[in-house]
Amino acid sequence: MNNKLKQVKLMTLAMQRYPWEHGVVAQAFLECGDEEETICLAREAVHRQIDDGRPAMIGHHNAVTDPVAAGEPILFAYEKTGDPIFKDALEKLDRWVLETAPRSADGILYHVMDKPEFWIDSVYMLPPYLAAAGNYKEAIKQIDGYWDTLFVPKKNLLGHMYNENEKKFIRSDVWGVGNGWALAGIMRVLSALPESAGTERKKLLGKITTLLDGALPHMREDGLFHDVLDNPETFVETNFPQMMAYTIYRGLAEGLLDKGCYLEAANKMSAAVNTKIDRYGLVTEVCGAPHFDHSGYASEGQAFYMLMETAAKKYKGKV
Repeated sequence: MNNKLKQVKLMTLAMQRYPWEHGVVAQAFLECGDEEETICLAREAVHRQIDDGRPAMIGHHNAVTDPVAAGEPILFAYEKTGDPIFKDALEKLDRWVLETAPRSADGILYHVMDKPEFWIDSVYMLPPYLAAAGNYKEAIKQIDGYWDTLFVPKKNLLGHMYNENEKKFIRSDVWGVGNGWALAGIMRVLSALPESAGTERKKLLGKITTLLDGALPHMREDGLFHDVLDNPETFVETNFPQMMAYTIYRGLAEGLLDKGCYLEAANKMSAAVNTKIDRYGLVTEVCGAPHFDHSGYASEGQAFYMLMETAAKKYKGKV
């Protein structure tokens, strides 16, 4: 492991985390092949599971889909250890996801408990776990539901938040990190689908290339992007290029994307991000916690550096 990645991992484990952040970090360690760390993170997510089935819950209890981000690491921990504590946690989580979580009449989960809102973030938090658990149809249904309400055709990107009752966007901005959530989440679902699901795989790949092609024209000369992709008055941001590069490298490693279209961009984004790691292993100038309205630090920014570097290594190992 290179020293920079090692330092980023160490810093990541030192950071405080809300439910989705814990799940995103656990997933990053899982994809890096760090099994012991993944199992430990999954165990803590189970320790913080509340009665309705949501794991890794600290702070307020308004999040609907965010806690589901810990689902695949918990599933891995159960498959690896056979510990019944993980089996019980998965059963509770499945009840939440499939039965009791607040959702629309069409069955699409809301992002928060107290409002009928769809957020782009949910595309990463929810469908990948469903797919990993073998609920492929439900995973695709959720993606399609979010896409149908959030997609902005004129921009070939997704808006951020939509109120179902009012039938309008709360925030239509094409937020960079939000579109990164969608790209990475859809890629994970695509990777989990069996080869026999050819039609579904093709549709998901089409969504990925639509977002890639919608976003890339907004890349700056330095390989970074603005927080709102088409608004140069917003701050320059480091995490979205990591999320884009992760999606591209993973797609290339799995033979899903055309390197002639995307490899050069991924390499440029990766190079830019690697200039943003400080001496402590903090990925700097990402969309910053806790309110994500400024340039700063965030554990999700740490996690996507890990994911990007791991995906790049896997791709480069195949060429």
